Amino acid sequence: MEIEIRKGNIDDLPQVHALIMELAEFERAPLEVTNTLEDLERDGFGENPIYKIFVAEAAEGIVGIALYYIAYSTWKGRTIYLEDLVVTEKLRRAGIGRKLFKAVAQEAKELGAKRFRWQVLEWNEPAIAFYKSIGADLDAEWINCTLTEEQIQNFKD
Repeated sequence: MEIEIRKGNIDDLPQVHALIMELAEFERAPLEVTNTLEDLERDGFGENPIYKIFVAEAAEGIVGIALYYIAYSTWKGRTIYLEDLVVTEKLRRAGIGRKLFKAVAQEAKELGAKRFRWQVLEWNEPAIAFYKSIGADLDAEWINCTLTEEQIQNFKD
């Protein structure tokens, strides 16, 4: 199967959104997705883009994505944060995720990033095995913290 890894564009977004929904199903949280096609368009290709994306394209269309953004560490400086790496279920374990990951790692090199970070669910054994195989540090010390949209709106000091 011929797979092309390339930077995503605005025309890819309907297929990107479909993969996001597929990921939500895989992660057992389909009702958690509130991001719309319009949000993706504005936030990735609007006046102030805040994310970038690589896509894996096959004859049938977009079969994988790596959505990332530039962050900043007070200790290290420029950081690439991989928000999601998704490959359609029927093509998982075909090396597509590795190719997408490699594209983001190369982008981190080119940007002079001091750190490349991401998260993985504790039960996602295939992903954990992959990350261990490339020598990534899996840190059990840090706890993820989140405020939902509602909590942000209701935040009072």
